[in-house]
Amino acid sequence: MSLKNVRLEVMNHLEKDVESLIQKYLIPVDTIWQPSDFLPDSETDKFYEEVKEIRALAKEMPYDFWVVLVGDMITEEALPTYESWLMDVEGVGQVERNSWSKWVRHWTAEENRHGDVLNKYLYLSGRVNMREIEKTTQYLIADGFDIGTDRDPYKNFVYTSFQELATYISHNRVAKLAKEKGNKQLAKMCKIISGDEMRHHKAYAEFVERIFAVDPSQMMMAFHYMMKQKITMPAHFLRESGDKISSAFEEFSNTAQRIGVYTSADYVSILQNLINRWDIGNITDLSDEAEKARDYLMKLPDRMLRLADRMKIPENSFQFKWVEPA
Repeated sequence: MSLKNVRLEVMNHLEKDVESLIQKYLIPVDTIWQPSDFLPDSETDKFYEEVKEIRALAKEMPYDFWVVLVGDMITEEALPTYESWLMDVEGVGQVERNSWSKWVRHWTAEENRHGDVLNKYLYLSGRVNMREIEKTTQYLIADGFDIGTDRDPYKNFVYTSFQELATYISHNRVAKLAKEKGNKQLAKMCKIISGDEMRHHKAYAEFVERIFAVDPSQMMMAFHYMMKQKITMPAHFLRESGDKISSAFEEFSNTAQRIGVYTSADYVSILQNLINRWDIGNITDLSDEAEKARDYLMKLPDRMLRLADRMKIPENSFQFKWVEPA
Protein backbone atom coordinates (compact mmCIF):
# COMPACT_ATOMS: atom_id res chain seq x y z
CA MET A 1 0.00 0.00 0.00
CA SER A 2 1.34 3.46 -0.90
CA LEU A 3 2.20 5.99 1.79
CA LYS A 4 -0.65 8.20 0.56
CA ASN A 5 -3.17 5.38 0.98
CA VAL A 6 -1.80 4.52 4.43
CA ARG A 7 -2.17 8.16 5.47
CA LEU A 8 -5.76 8.22 4.22
CA GLU A 9 -6.53 4.98 6.04
CA VAL A 10 -5.13 6.37 9.30
CA MET A 11 -7.00 9.68 8.90
CA ASN A 12 -10.23 7.79 8.25
CA HIS A 13 -9.57 5.60 11.28
CA LEU A 14 -9.01 8.62 13.55
CA GLU A 15 -11.92 10.62 12.17
CA LYS A 16 -14.40 8.86 14.46
CA ASP A 17 -12.78 10.63 17.44
CA VAL A 18 -12.53 14.12 15.94
CA GLU A 19 -15.98 15.23 17.07
CA SER A 20 -15.07 14.48 20.69
CA LEU A 21 -11.76 16.34 20.23
CA ILE A 22 -13.66 19.37 18.93
CA GLN A 23 -15.70 19.28 22.14
CA LYS A 24 -12.51 18.87 24.18
CA TYR A 25 -10.36 21.60 22.65
CA LEU A 26 -12.65 24.19 21.03
CA ILE A 27 -15.14 26.49 22.77
CA PRO A 28 -18.70 27.20 21.57
CA VAL A 29 -19.24 30.56 19.84
CA ASP A 30 -21.74 31.76 22.44
CA THR A 31 -19.28 31.03 25.26
CA ILE A 32 -15.86 32.10 23.99
CA TRP A 33 -14.54 35.67 24.21
CA GLN A 34 -15.00 38.09 21.31
CA PRO A 35 -12.80 41.05 20.21
CA SER A 36 -15.37 43.59 21.42
CA ASP A 37 -14.82 42.31 24.98
CA PHE A 38 -11.40 43.99 24.95
CA LEU A 39 -12.08 47.13 22.92
CA PRO A 40 -13.90 50.42 23.58
CA ASP A 41 -17.65 50.14 22.96
CA SER A 42 -18.53 52.60 20.18
CA GLU A 43 -22.16 52.61 21.31
CA THR A 44 -21.37 54.24 24.66
CA ASP A 45 -20.47 57.80 25.64
CA LYS A 46 -17.19 56.51 27.12
CA PHE A 47 -15.86 55.44 23.72
CA TYR A 48 -13.69 58.52 23.03
CA GLU A 49 -12.40 58.59 26.59
CA GLU A 50 -11.37 54.95 26.35
CA VAL A 51 -9.68 55.51 22.98
CA LYS A 52 -7.71 58.40 24.51
CA GLU A 53 -6.55 56.04 27.26
CA ILE A 54 -5.39 53.47 24.69
CA ARG A 55 -3.44 56.17 22.83
CA ALA A 56 -1.89 57.51 26.04
CA LEU A 57 -0.74 54.05 27.14
CA ALA A 58 0.53 53.32 23.63
CA LYS A 59 3.07 56.11 23.94
CA GLU A 60 4.72 54.23 26.81
CA MET A 61 5.50 51.17 24.70
CA PRO A 62 8.88 51.17 22.86
CA TYR A 63 9.41 50.93 19.10
CA ASP A 64 10.54 47.27 19.07
CA PHE A 65 7.42 46.27 21.00
CA TRP A 66 5.19 47.74 18.28
CA VAL A 67 7.16 45.99 15.54
CA VAL A 68 6.58 42.63 17.23
CA LEU A 69 2.91 43.32 17.91
CA VAL A 70 2.37 44.34 14.27
CA GLY A 71 4.21 41.24 13.02
CA ASP A 72 2.13 39.01 15.27
CA MET A 73 -1.06 40.67 14.06
CA ILE A 74 -0.13 40.30 10.37
CA THR A 75 0.63 36.62 10.96
CA GLU A 76 -2.80 36.16 12.52
CA GLU A 77 -4.51 38.12 9.73
CA ALA A 78 -3.10 35.78 7.07
CA LEU A 79 -5.59 33.16 8.25
CA PRO A 80 -7.23 32.58 4.82
CA THR A 81 -3.92 31.09 3.66
CA TYR A 82 -3.74 28.72 6.62
CA GLU A 83 -7.33 27.52 6.24
CA SER A 84 -6.98 26.82 2.53
CA TRP A 85 -3.70 24.96 3.25
CA LEU A 86 -5.21 22.71 5.93
CA MET A 87 -8.36 22.09 3.92
CA ASP A 88 -6.14 20.58 1.21
CA VAL A 89 -4.50 18.03 3.52
CA GLU A 90 -5.05 14.36 2.64
CA GLY A 91 -8.06 13.04 4.57
CA VAL A 92 -9.69 16.42 5.17
CA GLY A 93 -13.02 16.39 3.36
CA GLN A 94 -13.06 19.71 1.55
CA VAL A 95 -15.67 18.63 -1.01
CA GLU A 96 -17.52 15.96 0.95
CA ARG A 97 -17.35 17.46 4.42
CA ASN A 98 -16.20 15.20 7.24
CA SER A 99 -15.17 15.70 10.87
CA TRP A 100 -11.66 16.74 9.88
CA SER A 101 -12.98 19.60 7.73
CA LYS A 102 -15.28 20.56 10.61
CA TRP A 103 -12.22 20.79 12.85
CA VAL A 104 -10.39 23.03 10.36
CA ARG A 105 -13.38 25.37 9.96
CA HIS A 106 -14.04 25.64 13.70
CA TRP A 107 -10.32 26.08 14.45
CA THR A 108 -10.19 28.83 11.81
CA ALA A 109 -13.20 30.54 13.36
CA GLU A 110 -11.45 30.68 16.73
CA GLU A 111 -8.17 31.88 15.25
CA ASN A 112 -9.92 34.58 13.21
CA ARG A 113 -10.70 36.54 16.39
CA HIS A 114 -6.99 37.04 17.13
CA GLY A 115 -6.28 39.11 14.04
CA ASP A 116 -9.54 41.01 14.48
CA VAL A 117 -8.84 42.21 18.02
CA LEU A 118 -5.17 43.04 17.39
CA ASN A 119 -5.99 44.89 14.16
CA LYS A 120 -8.59 47.07 15.84
CA TYR A 121 -6.32 47.75 18.80
CA LEU A 122 -3.45 48.82 16.54
CA TYR A 123 -5.79 51.09 14.59
CA LEU A 124 -6.95 52.82 17.78
CA SER A 125 -3.45 53.09 19.26
CA GLY A 126 -2.27 55.85 16.92
CA ARG A 127 1.26 54.38 16.96
CA VAL A 128 1.34 52.56 13.62
CA ASN A 129 0.90 53.16 9.90
CA MET A 130 -2.19 51.05 9.20
CA ARG A 131 -2.04 51.45 5.43
CA GLU A 132 1.48 49.99 5.29
CA ILE A 133 0.41 47.19 7.62
CA GLU A 134 -2.59 46.45 5.41
CA LYS A 135 -0.34 46.26 2.34
CA THR A 136 1.98 43.80 4.07
CA THR A 137 -0.98 41.67 5.14
CA GLN A 138 -2.34 41.58 1.60
CA TYR A 139 1.08 40.68 0.24
CA LEU A 140 1.42 37.83 2.73
CA ILE A 141 -1.97 36.34 1.84
CA ALA A 142 -1.43 36.83 -1.91
CA ASP A 143 2.10 35.39 -1.87
CA GLY A 144 1.09 32.31 0.13
CA PHE A 145 3.70 30.20 1.84
CA ASP A 146 5.51 26.90 1.43
CA ILE A 147 6.24 25.04 4.66
CA GLY A 148 7.38 21.79 3.05
CA THR A 149 4.46 19.67 4.25
CA ASP A 150 2.80 18.96 0.89
CA ARG A 151 -0.65 17.43 1.58
CA ASP A 152 0.74 15.01 4.17
CA PRO A 153 -1.34 15.10 7.39
CA TYR A 154 1.52 13.70 9.46
CA LYS A 155 3.88 16.52 8.47
CA ASN A 156 1.14 19.13 8.74
CA PHE A 157 0.20 18.08 12.27
CA VAL A 158 3.86 18.23 13.35
CA TYR A 159 3.96 21.74 11.93
CA THR A 160 0.79 22.92 13.66
CA SER A 161 1.83 21.32 16.96
CA PHE A 162 5.07 23.30 16.79
CA GLN A 163 3.62 26.53 15.45
CA GLU A 164 0.75 26.80 17.91
CA LEU A 165 3.20 26.48 20.80
CA ALA A 166 5.43 29.12 19.21
CA THR A 167 2.53 31.57 18.94
CA TYR A 168 1.57 30.82 22.54
CA ILE A 169 5.07 31.83 23.64
CA SER A 170 5.07 34.99 21.51
CA HIS A 171 1.67 36.29 22.62
CA ASN A 172 2.36 35.38 26.25
CA ARG A 173 5.66 37.29 26.26
CA VAL A 174 4.04 40.32 24.62
CA ALA A 175 1.41 40.22 27.37
CA LYS A 176 4.13 40.29 30.02
CA LEU A 177 5.87 43.26 28.38
CA ALA A 178 2.59 45.17 28.17
CA LYS A 179 1.84 44.43 31.83
CA GLU A 180 5.29 45.68 32.87
CA LYS A 181 4.49 49.01 31.19
CA GLY A 182 1.15 49.27 32.99
CA ASN A 183 -0.93 48.47 29.90
CA LYS A 184 -3.24 45.99 31.63
CA GLN A 185 -5.91 45.81 28.92
CA LEU A 186 -3.44 44.98 26.16
CA ALA A 187 -1.75 42.48 28.47
CA LYS A 188 -5.07 40.78 29.17
CA MET A 189 -5.88 40.70 25.45
CA CYS A 190 -2.58 39.06 24.47
CA LYS A 191 -2.75 36.68 27.42
CA ILE A 192 -6.15 35.34 26.40
CA ILE A 193 -4.95 34.96 22.79
CA SER A 194 -2.02 32.91 24.08
CA GLY A 195 -4.49 30.73 25.97
CA ASP A 196 -6.28 29.92 22.71
CA GLU A 197 -2.97 29.03 21.08
CA MET A 198 -2.08 26.64 23.92
CA ARG A 199 -5.43 24.84 23.58
CA HIS A 200 -4.86 24.49 19.85
CA HIS A 201 -1.31 23.23 20.41
CA LYS A 202 -2.59 20.53 22.75
CA ALA A 203 -5.16 19.46 20.15
CA TYR A 204 -2.67 19.09 17.30
CA ALA A 205 -0.20 17.38 19.64
CA GLU A 206 -2.93 14.85 20.49
CA PHE A 207 -3.59 14.27 16.78
CA VAL A 208 0.10 13.35 16.37
CA GLU A 209 0.04 11.20 19.51
CA ARG A 210 -2.90 9.22 18.12
CA ILE A 211 -1.08 8.71 14.81
CA PHE A 212 2.01 7.45 16.66
CA ALA A 213 -0.23 4.82 18.28
CA VAL A 214 -1.26 3.31 14.93
CA ASP A 215 1.58 4.17 12.52
CA PRO A 216 4.70 4.83 14.63
CA SER A 217 7.39 4.41 11.98
CA GLN A 218 5.89 6.74 9.40
CA MET A 219 4.92 9.30 12.04
CA MET A 220 8.52 9.25 13.28
CA MET A 221 9.81 9.74 9.75
CA ALA A 222 7.47 12.71 9.28
CA PHE A 223 8.64 14.30 12.55
CA HIS A 224 12.26 13.74 11.51
CA TYR A 225 11.62 15.26 8.08
CA MET A 226 10.02 18.41 9.48
CA MET A 227 12.74 19.04 12.05
CA LYS A 228 15.61 18.28 9.67
CA GLN A 229 14.36 20.86 7.18
CA LYS A 230 13.48 23.20 10.10
CA ILE A 231 10.08 24.69 10.85
CA THR A 232 9.35 27.66 8.59
CA MET A 233 7.35 30.36 10.32
CA PRO A 234 3.99 31.31 8.69
CA ALA A 235 5.18 34.88 8.03
CA HIS A 236 8.43 33.73 6.38
CA PHE A 237 7.58 35.63 3.18
CA LEU A 238 6.73 38.84 5.02
CA ARG A 239 7.47 41.93 2.92
CA GLU A 240 6.73 45.62 2.97
CA SER A 241 5.26 47.71 0.16
CA GLY A 242 7.52 48.23 -2.82
CA ASP A 243 9.67 45.17 -2.08
CA LYS A 244 9.68 42.08 -4.30
CA ILE A 245 12.17 40.33 -2.05
CA SER A 246 12.37 41.58 1.50
CA SER A 247 14.41 41.13 4.66
CA ALA A 248 11.29 42.02 6.66
CA PHE A 249 10.86 38.58 8.23
CA GLU A 250 14.53 38.37 9.23
CA GLU A 251 14.39 41.84 10.76
CA PHE A 252 11.08 41.05 12.49
CA SER A 253 12.66 37.87 13.91
CA ASN A 254 15.72 39.84 15.06
CA THR A 255 13.42 42.31 16.83
CA ALA A 256 11.45 39.53 18.53
CA GLN A 257 14.68 37.90 19.67
CA ARG A 258 16.20 41.20 20.83
CA ILE A 259 13.33 41.91 23.21
CA GLY A 260 12.94 38.28 24.25
CA VAL A 261 9.51 37.62 22.73
CA TYR A 262 10.57 34.63 20.63
CA THR A 263 14.16 33.40 20.48
CA SER A 264 16.25 30.62 18.95
CA ALA A 265 16.36 29.07 22.42
CA ASP A 266 12.55 28.98 22.38
CA TYR A 267 12.68 27.04 19.10
CA VAL A 268 14.86 24.41 20.78
CA SER A 269 12.63 24.37 23.85
CA ILE A 270 9.56 23.68 21.68
CA LEU A 271 11.35 20.81 19.96
CA GLN A 272 12.26 19.32 23.34
CA ASN A 273 8.69 19.81 24.53
CA LEU A 274 7.36 17.82 21.55
CA ILE A 275 9.93 15.06 22.07
CA ASN A 276 8.80 14.77 25.68
CA ARG A 277 5.09 15.11 24.89
CA TRP A 278 5.17 12.28 22.36
CA ASP A 279 7.57 10.19 24.49
CA ILE A 280 9.81 9.76 21.46
CA GLY A 281 12.48 7.87 23.40
CA ASN A 282 10.09 5.06 24.35
CA ILE A 283 8.11 4.48 21.15
CA THR A 284 8.29 0.84 20.04
CA ASP A 285 7.77 -1.18 16.86
CA LEU A 286 9.85 1.14 14.72
CA SER A 287 11.45 0.22 11.41
CA ASP A 288 15.24 0.48 11.12
CA GLU A 289 14.88 3.74 9.22
CA ALA A 290 12.54 5.14 11.86
CA GLU A 291 14.97 4.10 14.61
CA LYS A 292 17.66 6.19 12.91
CA ALA A 293 15.21 9.07 12.64
CA ARG A 294 14.45 8.77 16.35
CA ASP A 295 18.18 8.85 17.22
CA TYR A 296 18.57 12.02 15.15
CA LEU A 297 15.63 13.68 16.91
CA MET A 298 16.83 12.76 20.40
CA LYS A 299 20.23 14.36 19.77
CA LEU A 300 18.91 17.40 17.91
CA PRO A 301 17.99 19.72 20.85
CA ASP A 302 21.50 19.72 22.31
CA ARG A 303 23.03 20.27 18.88
CA MET A 304 20.67 23.17 18.13
CA LEU A 305 21.16 24.72 21.57
CA ARG A 306 24.91 24.92 20.95
CA LEU A 307 24.21 26.77 17.70
CA ALA A 308 21.68 29.06 19.39
CA ASP A 309 24.21 30.02 22.05
CA ARG A 310 26.58 31.27 19.34
CA MET A 311 24.00 33.42 17.54
CA LYS A 312 24.44 37.18 17.69
CA ILE A 313 21.44 39.44 17.22
CA PRO A 314 21.89 42.95 15.74
CA GLU A 315 21.50 45.60 18.43
CA ASN A 316 20.14 48.30 16.13
CA SER A 317 16.44 48.38 15.25
CA PHE A 318 15.46 48.07 11.60
CA GLN A 319 13.19 50.89 10.43
CA PHE A 320 9.89 49.33 9.33
CA LYS A 321 7.32 51.28 7.39
CA TRP A 322 4.69 49.94 9.81
CA VAL A 323 5.85 51.93 12.84
CA GLU A 324 7.05 55.51 13.18
CA PRO A 325 10.20 55.95 15.30
CA ALA A 326 9.46 56.72 18.94
